[in-house]
Amino acid sequence: MLAHIEKIESGCLARFEREYNYSQEQVWSYLTENAKLKEWFPELSIEKLNKGEMIKFDMQDGTHKEMEILEMKTNNILEYTWGNDVVRFELNPKQDGCQLILIEKNRTITDQTPKDLAGWHVCLLMIKTLLEGKPLESRDKEWDKWYDIYKSVLLN
Repeated sequence: MLAHIEKIESGCLARFEREYNYSQEQVWSYLTENAKLKEWFPELSIEKLNKGEMIKFDMQDGTHKEMEILEMKTNNILEYTWGNDVVRFELNPKQDGCQLILIEKNRTITDQTPKDLAGWHVCLLMIKTLLEGKPLESRDKEWDKWYDIYKSVLLN
């Protein structure tokens, strides 16, 4: 399902909503435990999971960018900086699992914005397939498909 995109000033809010038949704790572990995080977003690592601490993004060239954790409530909220933007994960209980909401707050819409949104779209699909113990056939194919869609929504 496509993210709901709301254009604001020169930027946008992108809101992804996903339902998982898994507990908040199970989904949270994929957002915060480095071993599981590496399975769907290998560039990210968390040293300390506390407000004010940093999430590291491996630039694959020997350097890292640091993203500050702005809000953290175990099994519920993880919000951190994403360059000049903000990414927020919210987990809410449901009768048969949980709802994951991912919000990316973009200050400006750039050529990178649809790339990031396609990436988050595929990341959420990866989390689902990992929870289900299934492989994703082609991460790149999925990204290509969703990039074209987000590009047409944002840049046209």
